[in-house]
Amino acid sequence: MIPSTKDILARLVAEPTVSRRSNLALLDYAESLLREAGARIERFAHPDGTRANLWATLGPDGPGGIVLSGHTDVVPVEGQAWSSDPYVLTERDGRLFGRGAADMKGFVAAALRLALLSTGCALKRPLHLALSYDEEIGCLGVRGMIDALAMRPDRPALCIVGEPTGMKIATGHKGKVALRACCHGQEGHSALAPNALNALHLGAAFIAALQTRQQALCDHGARDPDYDIPYSTIHAGMMRGGTALNIVPNLCEIDFEIRNIAEDNAEDLLAGIRADTEIIATRHRNRFPMACIEISRVSGYPGLATDRHAPAITLLKRILGPDTATLKVAFGTEGGLFDQELGISTAVCGPGFMDQGHKPDEFVGIDQLDRCDTMMQRLLVELTRAD
Repeated sequence: MIPSTKDILARLVAEPTVSRRSNLALLDYAESLLREAGARIERFAHPDGTRANLWATLGPDGPGGIVLSGHTDVVPVEGQAWSSDPYVLTERDGRLFGRGAADMKGFVAAALRLALLSTGCALKRPLHLALSYDEEIGCLGVRGMIDALAMRPDRPALCIVGEPTGMKIATGHKGKVALRACCHGQEGHSALAPNALNALHLGAAFIAALQTRQQALCDHGARDPDYDIPYSTIHAGMMRGGTALNIVPNLCEIDFEIRNIAEDNAEDLLAGIRADTEIIATRHRNRFPMACIEISRVSGYPGLATDRHAPAITLLKRILGPDTATLKVAFGTEGGLFDQELGISTAVCGPGFMDQGHKPDEFVGIDQLDRCDTMMQRLLVELTRAD
């Protein structure tokens, strides 16, 4: 008997696959279901062997297939006040609570059930499942799988990334680059602070420059009204520096990010920020030649901007209904990598809502899972039709 999406989701939620931790037990369970369905499976492991991507294919080999893409990692629960065990799927009032229920193990569960439903069906086109790791920390894990697929002659025709959109069709999201600014000053005794160069002060000037850049984007930057925040954003999220109050610190680190709409080039925005760092440091170099602010890249992923008449959108409109709303989402996904690195028409569509993710009592509505199951059943019909 084929398990329900809810039953599969319960098994997935039970695995605490926080980013950078192992997801292998979850993949073992997923692989057991996929092999039962007759899938051909590959894994692309992290160099330390603790976690991996999984690529599964059902139906014929060759081009023209459809990819269902989901990440297996979740964010931590530490410091959050949950009403129930976050790693035990709990049903209350038509909702299923558990870490990852919305973001995005609900979709992964539905995709695994689709694989089981395909058993015995004469698929005319390949169905691929792509399960990744370490998405929550910058779409890092999927890149090994993307690089391997890029070397192959046969490419799938389109990709559905199942991040939570309330089962609406997301055609785009902003790109993101995460960066670190290292501000170098000169240490000294705090009693003689004016004789030293406080790296925290350099950092404060740098953050002020970021704020000025952000305000300019808000006031005069390019616009995309499909986004809640219709312009590119620059955000400083962490600042570290100093070891003791009576020591002028010589180092300050600031983690910041750029999230750019398609009309803006992230490298151009970064070039402006680099120019600001030189202005800040130059003010001090006569007295402190070591003064500088170095910027390094931590992670990033491209944005997604799929034409509303692209194959992925056309398919989803056909199986969800022509009146299904389209939107652009504020959060990032792996979709830009499938689109830009592999040239696969990509859209984002999945059960639940992102405003339920990353916080206590994360949940997905049972009605949302039901709608996702319906989408999967209609997709199966599409796969059994000849082109």
